[in-house]
Amino acid sequence: MSTDDEQILLLEDILLQKGSSTSGEYTGDGSLDFHGRAVLKAETGNWKACLFILGCECCERLAFYGIDTNMVNYLTGKLHQGNVSAARIVTTWSGTCSLTPLLGAFLADAYWGRYWTIAVSSMVYFIGMCILILSASLPALKPAECVDSSCPPTSRGLYALFFAGLYLMALGTGGIKPCASPFGADQFDDTDPIERVKKGSFFNWLFFSISIGSLLASTLIVWIQENVGWSIGFMIPALFMGIAVVSFLSGTRLYRFQKPGGSPFTRIYQDVIASIRKVTLEVPNGSEKNNLAVEGSLKTEHVQSLKYLDIVAVPSDAQTSVEDMSNSRISFNVAEVKQLTIMLRMFPIWITGIVYSAVYSQASTIFVEQGMVMNRSIGSFTIPAASLSMFIMISIIFWVPIYDKFLMPLAKKFTGTEKSVSELRRIGIGFFLSILPMLCAALVEMRQLQLVVELGIVGESVDAPMSICWQTPQYLLMGFCDTITFVGKLEFFYDQSPDNMRSLSTALCLLNTSRGSYLNSLILTTVTAITTSGESLGWIPDDLNKGQLHKYFLITTLYFYPNNGSCCDLDSFYPIFAVIL
Repeated sequence: MSTDDEQILLLEDILLQKGSSTSGEYTGDGSLDFHGRAVLKAETGNWKACLFILGCECCERLAFYGIDTNMVNYLTGKLHQGNVSAARIVTTWSGTCSLTPLLGAFLADAYWGRYWTIAVSSMVYFIGMCILILSASLPALKPAECVDSSCPPTSRGLYALFFAGLYLMALGTGGIKPCASPFGADQFDDTDPIERVKKGSFFNWLFFSISIGSLLASTLIVWIQENVGWSIGFMIPALFMGIAVVSFLSGTRLYRFQKPGGSPFTRIYQDVIASIRKVTLEVPNGSEKNNLAVEGSLKTEHVQSLKYLDIVAVPSDAQTSVEDMSNSRISFNVAEVKQLTIMLRMFPIWITGIVYSAVYSQASTIFVEQGMVMNRSIGSFTIPAASLSMFIMISIIFWVPIYDKFLMPLAKKFTGTEKSVSELRRIGIGFFLSILPMLCAALVEMRQLQLVVELGIVGESVDAPMSICWQTPQYLLMGFCDTITFVGKLEFFYDQSPDNMRSLSTALCLLNTSRGSYLNSLILTTVTAITTSGESLGWIPDDLNKGQLHKYFLITTLYFYPNNGSCCDLDSFYPIFAVIL
């Protein structure tokens, strides 16, 4: 018996068991328990299973940012790297952490499933962190302290341990990031209206948990690393990663599992090639009724806007001459065509998400540089300019409970719909509101420059006329926008994706962060090239008190604003993609 036949029989068994129960005690989405049996709703999934996943994600994010946030300091202070070299090492590693989710998503969707991908990746992650602890703790490997400006070279053995641990972490996070949110959402039955509503709340609380971990890492862990020591500063994140592994594995008997459905990349490639080869054929009426389900995928709504791709399911003369028409690659498999069209419809959202990520990247770049030339003193204490990013996390932690418990139920009363506000509208609202922190930053900068001119202050100084605390609103607004947008994107990519491509779609969603950083770099380069013509210092010189940073904020706001409406009418994108394809 083939794998497809076994899957069909398994699904029929689940449906029969569900149908025989008057109370609807079995799930209707094809999920299984750890032993591959039909799932009882009362015994598995729902919030009792998600608590283990939320705990795992909170601890994992604390572990990640406990290393990432202060890595430049460790490289320059302990491994004697220069500023440029340290920045290059960190950005290369961060870029790798943004690319490995593609590998993790592929393994989860095609072979391992989300549970085993998270479990194996968590172990790899923990081993990498233990190696980092060794690199920071072994006395024989520690480089000698610098004398004045002369620093002895760091041993190759220390570098080998350090980079081995660092990139094992990157490999581990690549399996966790794209799978945690869809695996958590898998714990709620899509066919149950009550559980379907709860799933929307899960994404809110997932983001809340991530923010808690990030806030603790950027405050408590960073302070321990700089004031107590790097060995203990690495041990604590590793301890939390160990807690994350234990938390995740502890919920195994409560989890609901979706079986992997084969490589999504292979099917997409095959369908695109088939559409090119069959471009001269005609689609017969009613072909969409011939539907062979793809293993592991139940969502196959027909997409009218891209119905011309149904040509993939039309057999050519060579194929119709083959006696065995049961082969899924030569039969009228419209289900796979529908999956391809669904992925194409999500592509505009992914593109515009890159633009939003470019806005968000301002918080870790230009906002920090803006704060460096403001008054950072409170009594005898000097505020690190980068530490104000904690207000983004504080804003998220504040808004998620309000959003989930008050704003969404209130919106539901007005709209009368199950989800109160659709994911697409939530994303659009977040995109639109993202202009507010940029406008706020521009107003702060305009006032700063006005005071500099009035008082005749030039250059960076802790005695600058305007307190860095005036930056707080722009960080708080950024956190509010991210609460709406990021949660909406996660839920949208999960709900709209074919069931056997959900990890891949989540990985693409998360990749927006790195793509947004690249876009931000391109915008900065372009603005600098244009505004430094002749003898002009440009809008963003080394001394920002001599620049016009507010114009940069305003011009980027004008650039980002037209993209904020792109979620409203997706049909306008399809002719463009049709030409490209």
